[in-house]
Amino acid sequence: MTMDRTLRTRGGIGGTRSVMSRAERIQHLIDEGTFDPEKDSPLGLPKIKIKHSKAGTKSKKAAEETPVEGAEPTEGAAPDAKDEEKS
Repeated sequence: MTMDRTLRTRGGIGGTRSVMSRAERIQHLIDEGTFDPEKDSPLGLPKIKIKHSKAGTKSKKAAEETPVEGAEPTEGAAPDAKDEEKS
């Protein structure tokens, strides 16, 4: 009997990792200076989360500050030529 196609996995782990492996944790702790390979045991190390970058995303504040080319200036930014003709 064949396996249903919804139960098959595609090439190993589907998502991104959220925790470092033991070797990566040891290297990270050595770099911080909180682990000494001569004295400390590699068993029972604290979990260290991987910090994912948010490359390619803009915050709302940055998107609001950048003006769009050809767009009308907002109120209070600069007086328009229309206002000068009225006076």
